[in-house]
Parts: sequence; C-alpha cells; structure tokens
Amino acid sequence: MAQTWSPESWRSKPIQQVPTYPDTAKVHEVERTLASYPPLVFAGEARTLEADLARVSEGKAFLLQGGDCAESFAEFTANNIRDTFRVMLQMAVVLTYGAAMPVVKVGRLAGQFAKPRSADTETIDGVTLPSYRGDIINGIDFTPEARVPDTERLVKAYNQSASTLNLLRAFAQGGYADLHKVHQWTLGCVAGSLQGKLYEDLANRLSETLAFMEACGLNSETTPQIRETEFFTSHEALLLNYEQSLTRIDSTTGDWYDCSAHMLWCGERTRDLDGAHLEFLRGIKNPVGCKAGPGMAPDELLRLIDALNPDNKPGRLTVIVRMGSDKLAERLPALLRAVEREGRKVVWSCDPMHANTIKAASGYKTRLFDSILEEVRTFFAIHKAEGTHAGGVHFEMTGQDVTECVGGNSSVTEASLGDRYHTHCDPRLNANQALDLAFLIADQLKTERQQAKKALTA
Repeated sequence: MAQTWSPESWRSKPIQQVPTYPDTAKVHEVERTLASYPPLVFAGEARTLEADLARVSEGKAFLLQGGDCAESFAEFTANNIRDTFRVMLQMAVVLTYGAAMPVVKVGRLAGQFAKPRSADTETIDGVTLPSYRGDIINGIDFTPEARVPDTERLVKAYNQSASTLNLLRAFAQGGYADLHKVHQWTLGCVAGSLQGKLYEDLANRLSETLAFMEACGLNSETTPQIRETEFFTSHEALLLNYEQSLTRIDSTTGDWYDCSAHMLWCGERTRDLDGAHLEFLRGIKNPVGCKAGPGMAPDELLRLIDALNPDNKPGRLTVIVRMGSDKLAERLPALLRAVEREGRKVVWSCDPMHANTIKAASGYKTRLFDSILEEVRTFFAIHKAEGTHAGGVHFEMTGQDVTECVGGNSSVTEASLGDRYHTHCDPRLNANQALDLAFLIADQLKTERQQAKKALTA
C-alpha cells in the first residue's frame, strides 16, 4: 500500500458494496453538509477505548460488543435503545463476576445502518429490484420507489445517531448505570425466566457487597465507578462517503479520527488488501476491527495486520473471528500460531453469529442457539490449547422480546419464528438468549481463572 493517506484516498481504490445514487451532484452536496456538522464522538473517547482494548489484548479485560444487526428508522425509540443498553449492562455484570476483570462495553449502535449484501438485486414473484442495503441507503419495502438509494437518508442516519448517542451518554453517566440499580435493569421478558432467576441471585450478592463497601465509605458519591460506566459505539465502516464526511483532525494530536463512532470495522466482504475500505481504515487513528472468516489464510491475516496496525500497537486492532461452529476448530489455530509467531498484538474476539445463519423450513433466516454456543466454546477451547487469550465476544442482539434465533433457555422454536420476527436483516438474540450466553461464558471464564490460579500455586 502507498504510504500517503488522506480521508479521500480510498476513492482511488477498487470498492465493493456501495450503492449507485441517481444524482451524483446531490451526493456531493450531502457530503459537504455532513462535513459541516459536529462530530458524533470525540478523539479522546476513541483513545480511551484503545487503551481499554490494549488491556483486553493483554488478558487484563474482556470485550463485550453487541447490538443491532442493522438499526432502522422505524424502530428508533428511546425504549428500544434503553432496553438494549440494559441487557448489555446485565451481561457485563455477569461477565465481570465470572472473569473477575473489567468488561469493555462496545455497542453496535448509533451508526450501524448499512449492510453488505450477497447480491446487488433480489427477485420476488418474478420482479427484480435492487437489494435492501440498510436504512441509510434505501428502504426495506419491496417497491421500485423504496429501493432507490436516497442521499437524504445519510442525513437522517446522522441525526438518529446523534440522538442515540445523547441518550446512551445520559444512561451511562447520569446514574442509570449505578450498580445499586442492578435489580432495576431486569427486563419484563426476562423476569421469571431461568436467566432472570440466575441474574436475581447474582444481583442479590452484588447488593450485599455494595452494602459492605458503603459501610466502609465506598459509595456512589465517593466512587464514580459505582455510579457510572464507560460505553462506546461501533459499526461497520461500509459507506465510505459517510465515514469520510465525519473524519476530522484532532486538535490535540493532529491525527485523523473518524468521528462517526469510537470503533470501526471492516467486514468479510470488504477486506480486500488493495481495496477502498482497508485504505480508509488504515489512516484513521480510531481502534479498528477486521472480520476473519473461514477463508482467511494466515499470510493474508498477517498482511492485514501490517496494513491496519503497522506500529503493532496494543488495542489498535481487533480480529473478529466468524467462521462457523463447524469450521472454527480447523481454521483458527493456524491464524493464532501465525500471529503469535510474528509477535503481533491484536484482540481476538468471537463473532458466533454470522457464519451460523440458516434458513428454516418456514423461509425465515434464523440462527440456532446451540450452534452459537458451540462456536463460543470452541473459540475458548482453542485459545486455551494454544496459550493465547480469548479476548471477547461480538453478538447481534436486542433488548426486545423477539423470536429470531431458535433455542436456548427460551421458548423460541422454528414454528414460533413468525411471532415476533422484527429484524431488518439478520436474526438477533433476544434478551433471554443474550443473558443465557453471558452466564455460560462467565462460567467458562471463571473455570479458566480458577485453573490458572491453581497452576500458579502448584
């Protein structure tokens, strides 16, 4: 890759997964408008996340990244944002208890609008139209009018992201995340379930601990860590004209930051070494991620790491593994060994969602909870065998009581998928299933922690 970089240098590279707008002049006008708007996040926040992820890469913290498959304009409500935030708070408490280490919370929120597609068009009943690419580009309704890419959606996505971030910051810093309110985070759809009972027991123990700490003078007033939490945002950097418009020079360092989110990642379909998406990501100073599917070869991964993290800086790059429960054991070890052999510093995260999608007999896309869990378990087992650190997990999930993924300690079956199937793209874990996975991962982390402690004292 050429060493010179600018926010627009991606435009000289081959690009995939981009829409064709009918009015180029209008596109440029909207790009200029967005470039004049305030940043959504700040460079200092991105640096804080990078420092947190550096601790993850060293085995001193754990990454929880989760949220919507694709945010929509229609489901944009304060309650939906709050409920997803609540589930992530619950999951973080469970994981913190199991891992006995900080949990870095990164949402797929406030910008996760664009989605890559396997084909440019789709055909229904003999009618062929452009594929739906996310609300930031076109509409989900199967009509010629809805499927035309619309530049005004870029501005609407920015405004919705700004409102979402405003609410998330209020929740994270305004007292809602206070650990004394751990019981209040339980959603109605979780209360009374097995997960709800397990969480209630954990919350009771936490409340007793907080009461003891308060007696020792440590409370919400004296210890901000009890009252508030850090919560970061992320999305796939797919629509590069939007990302470029929100890329700014940090006045304190002189570096370029993409101020649309704290963390950006490159997907499986757009990680071409000589492509536009990698060219853009290599120049911004945000922490970045790259998906690694079953076709990723060790040499290719090393070249990607060289491109995205040439200074080998801990916390800069997260490798998000998404290979499928049936392929992970065969493909992941070679990647781990290559990265370890070359001394590269990365965060290893498991995305057990994207390679485990199937089509049910009813026609709905779904994911089997057992396959998701199997990929997570295999991910941890491989890292343990290789002596490396399983740094985190990456879920598509929601706080809504949806019926999109089958199984777990929930009542979702293939027959019930149509009851509350609301996703705009891929199936998501509901609150019960997400919490179920958190407890299972926490047990894994706790076991590994206890085994490591025994090994040190043996």
